[in-house]
This record gives sequence, C-alpha cells and structure tokens, in this order.
Amino acid sequence: MLKIIIAAVAQNGVIGRSTGEMPWHSKEEFQHFKNTTLGFPVIMGRKTFESLGGPLKGRLNIVLTREMKFTNHNEEQIKVLSSLDEAYDFCEENKFGKIFIIGGGQIFPEALKSADELIISFMKFNAEGDVYFPEINQKDWKEKSREDRSEFEIVYYIRV
Repeated sequence: MLKIIIAAVAQNGVIGRSTGEMPWHSKEEFQHFKNTTLGFPVIMGRKTFESLGGPLKGRLNIVLTREMKFTNHNEEQIKVLSSLDEAYDFCEENKFGKIFIIGGGQIFPEALKSADELIISFMKFNAEGDVYFPEINQKDWKEKSREDRSEFEIVYYIRV
C-alpha cells in the first residue's frame, strides 16, 4: 500500500491556521488536489476535517481524533479512528493500493516517518498562519519530478 502525503505549502512554510482555515484560495491547486486524490482514501486530523465543512466527495474520509465523542452522520464516506497506525491497518485490511495523508499540522510530522511519497505544492507566495509543514529531510527524500503552474510548483518526492 502506497502512503502518500499531499500538501500545499507557502514559501514561508505555512500550511494553515490553528483555527483550521486555509490562509489562501487557489482554484488551480484545489483542482490538482481533487484530481490526484479522487477515488482514494484520504486521512486527516479532526481539525482539518472540520475545516472542510463536510466530507470530500468521491473519497473515503478517514478522520483521526482522540475525542471519542466525535461522530458524523455520513458513515459511508467517513471512518473515525484514533491513530495513524490504526488508519494504516484499516487501509491494509481493506486492500487499498494507495492512500493520501492530507493534514494537518499534527498529522504530517508523524506521517512523514512512514510515508512512501510526497506530493508538495510549493505556493509562490508567503502566507499568514501558525501551522507549518515539517522540514523535508533531503537525506530521506529524492525529488522524482516537478511541474510548474501559475501559482505554485508541484514537487514529487520518493523515499530514498
């Protein structure tokens, strides 16, 4: 099972705000995200899920939280689990070939230790926020390819 982190990162490392909001709106980047993740499970923290305003359509939304009171009405599209390892086990058991870890600030550092690939949209601007993407250690990752877009550059990494 391929574990892939997908994220959009401003030039100053910002990925969001602790309130759960995205500090920018890029239609082109959202389209890239949608096209890449559609049809595959997406794993995210509770704050990231709540910031979406509902489940991402066409994908199983796996929400990680320690708050066992957290529930959602649309059980078909949403699976609530308590840890990244539990999410990985669930996805292995269900024979998903590829999964995407989509955030946020507490999930990315942990997922970086076990991910197989990274797809990072490096935005061409700084952003205001207080949630940052962890440092990508160049000893662990090798750049596979990159694509230049008007507002961002997508860099694909594979684990060394």
